Amino acid sequence: MTALKNDTFLRALLRQPVDYTPVWLMRQAGRYLPEYRASRKTAGSFMDLCKSKEFATEVTLQPLDRFPLDAAILFSDILTVPDAMGLGLYFAEGEGPKFERPLVDEAAIKALRVPDMASLQYVFDAVGSIRRALDGRVPLIGFSGSPFTLACYMIEGGGSDTFSKVKTLMYDRPELLHHILDINAQAVTLYLNAQIDAGAQAVQIFDTWGGALAFGKYQEFSLSYMQRIVAGLKREADGRRVPVILFTKGGGLWLEELAATGCDALGLDWTVDLGDARRRVGDKVALQGNFDPNALFAKPAAIEAEVARLLKAYGGGTGHVFNLGHGISQFTNPEHVTALVNAVHRFSGKQG
Repeated sequence: MTALKNDTFLRALLRQPVDYTPVWLMRQAGRYLPEYRASRKTAGSFMDLCKSKEFATEVTLQPLDRFPLDAAILFSDILTVPDAMGLGLYFAEGEGPKFERPLVDEAAIKALRVPDMASLQYVFDAVGSIRRALDGRVPLIGFSGSPFTLACYMIEGGGSDTFSKVKTLMYDRPELLHHILDINAQAVTLYLNAQIDAGAQAVQIFDTWGGALAFGKYQEFSLSYMQRIVAGLKREADGRRVPVILFTKGGGLWLEELAATGCDALGLDWTVDLGDARRRVGDKVALQGNFDPNALFAKPAAIEAEVARLLKAYGGGTGHVFNLGHGISQFTNPEHVTALVNAVHRFSGKQG
């Protein structure tokens, strides 16, 4: 693999000296880009995009060709792992992801097994293809959903506003939920390690729904399993450290505990003050975030002002990767993303 031409993102995650604050965006390859919509139309469906290394490579690079971002992220979906477990992932138009065979009874839960990673080879093929296509331009991020977030979809059968099914199981039959989480943690560890072997230079665990848990339940049913994964990950490839980012949306209450897992960085949503977060975690981890994605609907001048505010809140120095507090909206104007990325670089000291 070609040596990195821009490793600012990796150095910031490891709190090493940087010349400016690096920036990438969660869901940076997606429906807000007209070129993505054209590729998806040609491919036929979302999963056709994911399962073709050519299309996955094409759409991963699209935002990098448009914006001067400091990292690429694998184009895939967090639900590829439960799909490989035989739950039958599909995408209903306008409704998001669904499972044909959700975990609805004890027998289905007890039959759950760690999938053969060969069934996810299309993901690893995409990672290798993207690394080659990047040619050292910027680092490539691999990712997975957290065990608890995956379990939410596996039990609910899709997205949920209340998580009533998974929480009912958690309170009535906690041992069954622990069984699912144990299988998921084993699978995610294997999955992320295989992505690292294929060329991922950093990995992020998306705990999208961990913040829906009560105090105590979060530690038992989400945090402990992410800590197991972190302990089981390969931390070096190509002669350099592979940083691990944990992101619990709504996890601002638990930053100290997240920082103690052994990860390298924490993703923050927009409800957290960057300066306060930095004081709380000290020099244990870097921080990633935390621009409100909906602020991208504002005019460029307002976007620039918010960028300046967040950079000031962090307080300068290394250890900050600028990002959104969650994924970018499909209705975002790409020109507003240009304003955001340019402002981060300009205000944090990037020359040229």
